[in-house]
Amino acid sequence: MVLDNQIKAQLQQYLALLEGDLVLKVSVGDDKVSQDTLELVTELEKMSSRISVEHVQLERTPSFSINKAGEESGVVFAGLPLGHEFTSLVLALLQVSGRAPKVDDAVIKRIQAIKDPMHFETFVSLTCHNCPDVVQAFNIMAVINPNISHVMVEGGAFQDEVKAKDIMAVPSVFLNGENFANGRMEIEDILNKLGNRSDGSEFNDVEPFDVLVVGGGPAGASAAIYAARKGIRTGIVAERFGGQVNDTLSIENIIGTKATEGPQFVSSLEGHVADYPIEVMKSQRVSSIVRKEQVEVVLENGAVLKGKTVILSTGARYRQLNVPGEEAFKNKGVAYCPHCDGPIFKGKNVAVVGGGNSGVEAAIDLAGIVNHVTVLQHNDELKADQVLQERLHSLSNVTVLTNASTQKITGTDKVNGLTYLDRVTGEVHHIELEGVFVQIGLLPNTEFLQGTIDLNAHGEIIIDKHGATSMPGVFAAGDCTDTAYKQIIISMGTGATAALGAFDYMIRNIAPSNSELVKV
Repeated sequence: MVLDNQIKAQLQQYLALLEGDLVLKVSVGDDKVSQDTLELVTELEKMSSRISVEHVQLERTPSFSINKAGEESGVVFAGLPLGHEFTSLVLALLQVSGRAPKVDDAVIKRIQAIKDPMHFETFVSLTCHNCPDVVQAFNIMAVINPNISHVMVEGGAFQDEVKAKDIMAVPSVFLNGENFANGRMEIEDILNKLGNRSDGSEFNDVEPFDVLVVGGGPAGASAAIYAARKGIRTGIVAERFGGQVNDTLSIENIIGTKATEGPQFVSSLEGHVADYPIEVMKSQRVSSIVRKEQVEVVLENGAVLKGKTVILSTGARYRQLNVPGEEAFKNKGVAYCPHCDGPIFKGKNVAVVGGGNSGVEAAIDLAGIVNHVTVLQHNDELKADQVLQERLHSLSNVTVLTNASTQKITGTDKVNGLTYLDRVTGEVHHIELEGVFVQIGLLPNTEFLQGTIDLNAHGEIIIDKHGATSMPGVFAAGDCTDTAYKQIIISMGTGATAALGAFDYMIRNIAPSNSELVKV
């Protein structure tokens, strides 16, 4: 059974929202995935009188397209869209049927402006939590613009094609047969990459904010909500809503929430922010901030946003090894997300560089997929929690190397090995393998603040107990600051602190937009 009863019950509720008749054109063979695909579309047909099925020959088998009756939508699923991609299937059914996608008018106009034929293919794994965002973005583009078509390709069902294209990371996107991009993207990112960039003119008439939050992760979302609850004009400008949490699979340490996954948590954050009159400006990079009469936040596209106060919550990113071969083989064997890219290395030999919690958790996860995992730790002992170390050492296909300093990653067109220095003996060794997962911590996203705000030796923003920085009216929160521990729950707390600090600063130094609020 492809769909269990619980999923069917949920799906039935969504199918009741279809706004037009759909035709699922399916291409199947005799293989197991084909039979499961046929069972899936047949179940969909049985569950809604608005859905019918036609048997055709598509470019890939097994696959099926979702079309409005009498029209070709350009939305195709090759392989089974289950696992993390089940949501992509549900949204595609609704959107092709005529239900409007939740996209800003400005973005819709940018999509509609594309005149050249564009055929996108996104290769995914069903365990990848970043892939659905990319699939859903391209599906929306195909629904909005008939010049655009999109196929989700489930790599496990088309392994020969994955091998032929040398795909070693997901999501991996091709445009008209040529490699277009790798990794998580939102619609705005895709449009920017296509050259359909925002020129910043949409921000010309934006009024100054009482509190302008830079960054949309847990700290930024918390800060914005706390500020908006004071009734003051609040905005968020962020390159990527959710930040680093988008790349986190299992979350089990948010008090009150026993377990969740990164993308689900980000969706919850975004929904909570949407409950308040907070202006969210996504896919925007900040190039600098300047203190004038107000605080001016300068975007890379030249636009300038102003705030009576600003809260910096720019988060952090994966730290890189900065050794020869790392950049050259990125997405060609060098990876940073074991949950996303682990299945690509099924049955192969890989290394994990890093012996902290993230590195050991990655090794444990990969050990169930790959042939062998070698963990390289620079120091003389692992730094992960003891319970994780015990689990790691219990695995028969894991080797742990301490005092191992990675020197370079080797390969031709893709990774074929790693060279390391034994820091005790001074000997240099080479390991033959096909993948390297880098898990050596995070770097704060603060380069644009150099010379304007006080940073510590690690590049972290120095803040006081109110979240205030060295620039008057500018506060900071989360992983970009010098807070002792980098945890989601702590980031959210520091976001709240920064918002309260900013509000206190305003009522003591600047009247908020609504003068009545001074009485709060």
